[in-house]
Amino acid sequence: MEKEELSEQMTGENLDSLMNLDPRGYGVCRILYDASRRYAGNKSTSMNAAKHLVKILDGKPSSATVLIMTGFVLRPHLMPETDGIVGALLLARALIRAFNITPVLSVNEKNVPAILSTAAVMGLHVYSDIETAQKLPLSFAYVTIPVDRIQAEKKTEEITKTLSPELIFATECAGANENGEYHNATGINMTELESKQDALFTAYQKNGVPSFAVGDLGNEIGMGALLPHLKKYIPYTDGDGNGIAAATAADTLVTATVSDWGVYAVIAAVAFLKKDISILHDEKMEEAVLHQCCLSGMVDMTGSLLPAIDGFSVDIEKQIVSLMRSTVEYAIGYENDAWFNAVLEKHFYA
Repeated sequence: MEKEELSEQMTGENLDSLMNLDPRGYGVCRILYDASRRYAGNKSTSMNAAKHLVKILDGKPSSATVLIMTGFVLRPHLMPETDGIVGALLLARALIRAFNITPVLSVNEKNVPAILSTAAVMGLHVYSDIETAQKLPLSFAYVTIPVDRIQAEKKTEEITKTLSPELIFATECAGANENGEYHNATGINMTELESKQDALFTAYQKNGVPSFAVGDLGNEIGMGALLPHLKKYIPYTDGDGNGIAAATAADTLVTATVSDWGVYAVIAAVAFLKKDISILHDEKMEEAVLHQCCLSGMVDMTGSLLPAIDGFSVDIEKQIVSLMRSTVEYAIGYENDAWFNAVLEKHFYA
């Protein structure tokens, strides 16, 4: 093992630890991480995902696209939650900065106000026309997927005929179980409220498009990769396809306490690999994007319009981002070869 390999490994472990901090203390993130880490070959899941992203996207033209899928509608206000859309928007920004490609967000129609109001906060332009976004710098696009199954199937067919993404990346995107039903965290049926994005995800998979997913419970697109583990250890997942566990299985999977934290860890790992901390947003942008999403009607898990994600205040969100930035920035700049060599000579790290 060389110095850079050790630094990469340790940075990935640090980011995984940060994205899996468990302030609630009920342990779900640890249950998920145990399985997602094994699914990644017993290595850092955030760094694993970042390395795959870099391998696929480095050197692609600006017209190349990445499809980012998100949007989980919550009761009782029937609006999308902040977790998912915040991370998806900031991932779009990161992909533009890191690879100069064109992200395309696939969302529930109710997410559109947040997309439109937040783009400028990130210094980006947003278009409903993909071809326009592909031709212009610092731009991304969005498409909407209907709630109605038949309409969603038609929209999926339309999109797959015109859009050929380099990869698909689902984060906190409502996923149907084995019976095609959608549920919230406590097993309440949400099928009538959620946009039917699973068909789009699987259609691209069938065409050989690499698939990535981030989740924090098991009812998100892509989490079916851990299905036996979910049904054994996660509440509300058991019962012949009637539970909350999503059936779709992503090629590359990241799990975290909050899905957005998982996305931030992947972005931070890309920043490490590219040696460019600006790829990861800072605390001020985290707060600004979250505020705009809430002003556009996106709700916290608790139903509140105050800026928070999954019950965690904007202050905690900023602290997570700050720690990830500090971790990566320090690792990029650390140059003490003597210590690296001394550690490697002991052969603890293979």
